[in-house]
Amino acid sequence: MLLAIDTATETLSIALHDGDALAAEITLHADRRHSALLAPLIERTMSQAEVSLDELQALAVSVGPGSYTGTRIGVALAKGLAAPRDLPLAPVTTLETVLAAQPLRQDARPLVATVSAGRNRVIWAEFSCESDAWVERRAPRISDWNALLAEFDRPIRLSGEISPAGLTAIGLARAAGAQIDLAPAAQRLRRAGYLAEVAWRRLCESDASAFPADHVMPVYLQGPS
Repeated sequence: MLLAIDTATETLSIALHDGDALAAEITLHADRRHSALLAPLIERTMSQAEVSLDELQALAVSVGPGSYTGTRIGVALAKGLAAPRDLPLAPVTTLETVLAAQPLRQDARPLVATVSAGRNRVIWAEFSCESDAWVERRAPRISDWNALLAEFDRPIRLSGEISPAGLTAIGLARAAGAQIDLAPAAQRLRRAGYLAEVAWRRLCESDASAFPADHVMPVYLQGPS
C-alpha cells in the first residue's frame, strides 16, 4: 500500500493506492490549515480504509512547485513517516500530477498546466502531446495571469488550478478573441490519486533503494524580478 500526500497549494489531497486500485482518496480546499488538518486526516482516512501504518510499503509526496509553507508541511510529514520505517518516498511535482489527469490528445493546441502560486500569480508550463506522451515545451515559470495569456497568440488548452483572478483574465481574453479551451473542473483538480499513480509507476521501474526519504527536497521557483 502506498500513501500519497499533496499539500503544495491551498488544495490538500491524500490517497491510498495498492498498485491496482485506490483504497481511499480525499481532496479539499484547506486554505492555510494544512498543519492542523493533514495528520488527523491521514489517520482518519487510514482507519476508515482499515489500513495500518505497518501495511504501508511506500509513500509519495508532492514536492512543488507551489506554496513554500504548504509544500514544506507535506514533505516534512512524509519524510517523518517514511524515514523511521525505511520506506521509499517518491517525489512527484505538482505539474506532473496535473498532467497525469489529462487525456492524451493528438491536437495542435498546446496544453498549459497551471498551479496556484498565491498573490494572483500562477506557475505554468507548456506541453505538447507526442507519441502518446506529454512533452515539455516550456519549463515551469511564475507570472501573473495576464502575462501568461499574453505568451500565446494561438489556441491553447488550460488545465490545473485557476484562481478567481485567472478566470477573470481568461474571460477578458476570450472576449478579445483569444481561443482558450478549459479542461473540465474535475479534470483540473489536482488529486493525490494521480500523484499515487505516477509514483507507483516509478517505484515499479526502479529499486526501492533509489527513493530514500532523506533525499527528497521541495522544489521552489523564483518569481520574476
